[in-house]
Amino acid sequence: MPTSPIPFSLLRYLIVWKANSSLVSLSRYFPIELSFVLGTIIANRLATHEAGPWHKALAPLAEYYAEISAKNQKVMKPFPATAWPIETVLLPYPSKRAFGKDELILWELKLLGESADHGLFLELILPAMEEAGYTADTQWNRPNRLWGHFEINAVYVAKGERWEPLVTDGRLDLRYRPTPIQWAEGLTFTAPERRTFRSLNWLTTVDLSENIGSFHSSNKTPETLHVIPDALITRASRLIPGRHKSREGVMAILNAEEQASLQRALEESARLQLLHNNLQPAPANWPGAWSGTQTYAPIPAALIPYLELASILHIGKHTHFGCGTFKLS
Repeated sequence: MPTSPIPFSLLRYLIVWKANSSLVSLSRYFPIELSFVLGTIIANRLATHEAGPWHKALAPLAEYYAEISAKNQKVMKPFPATAWPIETVLLPYPSKRAFGKDELILWELKLLGESADHGLFLELILPAMEEAGYTADTQWNRPNRLWGHFEINAVYVAKGERWEPLVTDGRLDLRYRPTPIQWAEGLTFTAPERRTFRSLNWLTTVDLSENIGSFHSSNKTPETLHVIPDALITRASRLIPGRHKSREGVMAILNAEEQASLQRALEESARLQLLHNNLQPAPANWPGAWSGTQTYAPIPAALIPYLELASILHIGKHTHFGCGTFKLS
């Protein structure tokens, strides 16, 4: 079975919710509200000693919501650097913001690294989603809002390029036990023959300030592709198994040929010429810094596997909220 350029554990769930009210609406940046509501429900369902890390992680989001709800608020703080205590990505699928009865809302949940555990999904996340769908708590259930006004229609789990059913018509298949390596089954991580890639289209906002100096605050629109392999190593260093979570730890799990391939990708990306820049600043107080498209000279084939892996993993800051993924064209 082909393996990814840097091995790691991942479970990908495609979540399908069905509105059961005449009108429900989503917030402008849905993953923020999704994280806050589901995270709070999870924390409230846990024993006190288990809930502590969740309440601590959610406190900055509670403060964020209080601030944006304040009357006559003119100056707001930057979006807080926070995430769930388990390594997750909440990725909304492109869609509208208002839904009528029986319309479907799709988003993807990714459990990564040591958190790629199907038991976590069954024991923590799925029950919280069910409660969010029927809740009568006025903290969440409000006119025309999603919470308390949907049902879980289906859940699928990625196996290579296929989505296999876990929940169908609201019924959970307890016999299905996905593994944290099946996401890569059948994926080749090679550039398609006779196809040239030139453009990098950021599907969500991105902030690569860890890899580009003053990326977030600079008035100059940054180049992004040439630091993606480096950002991928930074991201992977937090997801590899064991205690040695570092860039050196990433290199240590690769054999000599794989290390040489990664080094070539780093060198190729540094030489790549930017031809057209259409990045735009992200809306104020959203996670991430930029979104849009950049066009380069033809992207070398040696880079493609690492770009594909980076798009699956998400890179940069605020990956929990779906930031840092892109499409090549």
